[in-house]
Order: sequence, then C-alpha cells, then structure tokens
Amino acid sequence: MTGLGDIKKFFPIDSIQKVCDIFEEQLTSDKEPDLALFSIIVGAVENNLTNIKNSDRDANKVIKKFPSVEWDEIKSLYDRFGVLMRSGVDAKLVGGEFASRELVKRVADTVWNSLTRSYYKDRAHLQSIYSFLTGNKLDCFGVAFAVTAGCQVLGKRDVHLALSEDHAWVVFGKDGSNTAEVTWHGKGNEDKRGRSVGDGVLARSWLYVAGKPVVCTRVMELAALVSSINPSLTPTIDVHEVALMQHKLLWLLYEKGHLDAYPMALGNLGDLCEYMKSSNRADEPDNCHINKDEEDTKTNIPGRPDSAALYIQAIRSSRTYYEDRHVYPYTVQGGYYHLQKMYKEAFQAWAGAGDVIRHYNYSRDDEEIYKEFSEIANELIPQVMKAESSGHSARSILKDPECFASLLRFYDGICKWEEGSQTPILHIGWAKPLVSTISKFDAEVRAQVNIICSPDDDQNGEQKNDDNKNDNKTEENESWNNNSESTEMTVREQLTAAVNSRPKVTLYSHKMAALKPLLLAERLNTHALQLQLTAQSQLQRPHLTTKRRVEEDSNPPAPTARAKRARRER
Repeated sequence: MTGLGDIKKFFPIDSIQKVCDIFEEQLTSDKEPDLALFSIIVGAVENNLTNIKNSDRDANKVIKKFPSVEWDEIKSLYDRFGVLMRSGVDAKLVGGEFASRELVKRVADTVWNSLTRSYYKDRAHLQSIYSFLTGNKLDCFGVAFAVTAGCQVLGKRDVHLALSEDHAWVVFGKDGSNTAEVTWHGKGNEDKRGRSVGDGVLARSWLYVAGKPVVCTRVMELAALVSSINPSLTPTIDVHEVALMQHKLLWLLYEKGHLDAYPMALGNLGDLCEYMKSSNRADEPDNCHINKDEEDTKTNIPGRPDSAALYIQAIRSSRTYYEDRHVYPYTVQGGYYHLQKMYKEAFQAWAGAGDVIRHYNYSRDDEEIYKEFSEIANELIPQVMKAESSGHSARSILKDPECFASLLRFYDGICKWEEGSQTPILHIGWAKPLVSTISKFDAEVRAQVNIICSPDDDQNGEQKNDDNKNDNKTEENESWNNNSESTEMTVREQLTAAVNSRPKVTLYSHKMAALKPLLLAERLNTHALQLQLTAQSQLQRPHLTTKRRVEEDSNPPAPTARAKRARRER
C-alpha cells in the first residue's frame, strides 16, 4: 500500500499540479493506492475550494485562490480514520485470508454509527472521508467508499467497491463472489447493511443494473473518487478550480487506461470537456495559482478525443463490459446532441436509452432515472417538436421517418419498463406529450416505418443487430453509392430494396404493439391513443414456463466478478 513517505514530499499542496503529481506518482507505482489517504486529500481540496460565502455566490462561475493543504492536517485525519476502524472492529473478525460478511457489516456499522442522524441524498461535497472525519457527514457513495477504505486499513484487500448508476455496495471474498449492502438508498433502508444485493438483482430493478455493476479494482476506486468530485456551489454556479482539477485528473486516469470499463466516468469527462470549452478565463485573477502548463482547456491536445467521441466510448464501454445495461451513457449523449441542436442524433440516443430501460421493472428505487426519462419525454422532446413544427425547412425532423422510428423505440422502452411493475408510469401527464409528438408526423412519414410487433420477446438480440446496422450505415451507404458495376434492377428487386431501406423498429411492449394500427392510420385518433396509453398496465409479469422457471431459480443472476459511479450529480 502507498507509504506516507511517498506522499509527504508533495506537501504543502498549493496547486492543481501538486494534486496531479500525487496521482501520477501513484499510477506509475506498483504499490496499492491508499484509498483513505487519497480521499482525505481530494476531499480537503474540494471542501476548501467550495467553502465560499453567500455574498460571493452571485456569478455563474466562482474562481478562488487555491488553498494550501498542510501535511500535518492530512496525517492527523488519516490516523484518526485508522484508529476508528481498528477500535470499532473486533480483532477476531479480522483473521483469515478473505473478509467475511460479519466483518464487512461491522465496518459498515462503524461508519454508519459515526454519522450525524440525517440523510444527505442531494447534498454536494459529502462523498469523501475528509467530510466524514471533519463533519460526520457522508452521502450514499461516500459511505460505500469509506467502508471499502476501512476494510483496506484492516488488511482486507479482497473488498472492492461496486457501482451501479445510482447506488453503491461492496464485493468481497475469493474472486469477489460475495456482495453486501453497506449503505442506504432512500430513507429507512439502513437495516439492509450486510445483506446480499441478490434480491435487488432478481427484482429486475435498474438500481442494480441487472447484476452488471462497475466492480472496481483499486485504481478504478481512485477513478470513482475523482468521478465523484462535485464542482458545483449551487445548481447554477460551479467553482472553476474544482472542475479544472477533476478534468485534469480524469484525463490522467483516461490516458492510463483506467476509465475504459467505467462508462459513468467517461460521460463525466465528456461533460467537463464541454464545460471547459465554454468557460471564459478572461476574468481569472492572477492569484489562482494556475501555471500556463496546467491550463489545457483552451485548445484540444493532439490525440485526445473530443466530448462527442467520449460519449460514444461510454456507450461502447457499456456494451462491451456490461451487456448494454447502463442507461446514462445514452441519456448523456442525447443531452449533448440536444444542446448542439442535432435533434435526429438526440432522438437516436434517447431511443438507445429506451432499449436499455425496457429490460427492467419500474420500482420506487428508480426515482433518479424516472426523473431523467420524464424530463426527456415531457419537456425536451415536446420543446424540440414545437420548435421544428413552426419552421418550413425541407430537412425538418418531422419529415424524417428515422426520427419517427427512434421516438417509437424510446416510448416502447418506457412502456416495457412499466410492464411487470407494481406502479404504472404512463399517466395522462406522460400520454398527452407523447400523443402530441406522434401527431406532428404526417401519415406518409409514419407509413414509411416498418413496425414489427414482438411483445412476448424479452431478448434484445434483434434490436442489437439493428443498432449495429445503424452504426455501420455510413459505410454501407458509401459502398452502395460506389458500386458502379451494378446492373439495372428488376421491378421486384426495386420493390424489395425499397422495403428493406425503410426504417425498421421492433415494439416489445404490449401497449405500443397494440397501438400499431393507430400509429399507421392516415388520420390519427389522438383520443384513442391517449386511452390506450393510460390504460392499466400488465402489473404482473407473465408466468414463466416450468422449464424456464427452474432454469432461472437454479441460475440466479450474479454480479460480474470484477469490473465499475453513477450519474454526475450537477
């Protein structure tokens, strides 16, 4: 594990470069990173920079002199954390090669019992051990990280952090085969500490990403720490120094290959690149302690991907490592395209989010992703449709059948998410914007979409094939246009080619499949559409066949053996 002497030489920390140097030293070392030490250092910098008086919160961006973090303060806090862990855990539980469930639960209880008796679900800057030791406050992610660091202090190197898109827990044991809840999600769930996450996975809840979380290595836990940094001072004001520090640290981790299997961190880096592009540095004071060689935000460094490429890489990471079960890579990409007014591409990204969410059952634990889909479906898409329907451009998305197909995929995913759930989603507040959006497309545009209904097919193979075809569409089109050897087609061949060129969408939900005749009708019956959309959903999943039920009971889904936090809370 990282020795204190290896880190002490960098103190006092009085610049972003000093923080980066510490990480660079660690990433080139063969020693295991000390999670508690790094969390205290990063937390000290972040909390000092965001400790700004209310009178200074009147600008869109706050720039503050970098604090000087002294070694004695960090060493004192680090020692306190070690003493707390060792005194709070019975020595008998520490024996053995691997951690036991009783040990993990005891460490979690030690952290939990040290916190103030309040929940901090949406409070910023409470994710570090520095916050834990100086204010007895931690958010959900912070508790899970502190438990992982506490087990490391006790010599248990098999305990690692597991991250879904809105929750965190730990894996432990040989090959990380055991899982344990160590934090809460929502009020009243603290009694889950120590229990396996298996029930959540079997319930098909998005909170547990179908047993495909990001399971961290030690260095990836450092990446999770950096990704959890929050530059925000208020919902509309960022502290530029904190954003710049996070930006540089994420690039450092990216270039070492430690974000390849971490979709959320890749999305965060893309967001930061966009922030840096739009950040105006003209008013920066001279006392900011940023050297010219530190400031890499004005021009693109050769070899570094831009934000659009990072969003694509996040999606590819989810598909490669997590069977495409993460939603945020698609919604983040869709938000980027929306801001760029690339509406067709935004619809395609949101359709991808719909493809993912249909594999889950909606539950009360899905509040964050519900809000995300609600904003897209009931605010962003209606705004786009209103703006586009008022123009007369020949390139309007309203005349593009592929846009209509993407919207159907998006809505179908939400309807499928609703099926088998205990609570309906599509009340009238969802149905009205949906119907209004569909009604903006003329009949001849809707008729060009090849709609296939497969409501009982719960697999995603066909849709993934469609996605791969879309990814390669440009290359295929170039190949077609360059084929000068092709002979004149017969009438049958022309008709076949015309049918095959139509956008195709497969509807997996019963609701959307039942709407097919209405969707393709020359005149839309909006009243009938609303009635069917708001009708009671199938709240109970269809019974499995005996053979399939036996197979699922004997092979319950399990988290991946080793592989990565969540949406950027800004």
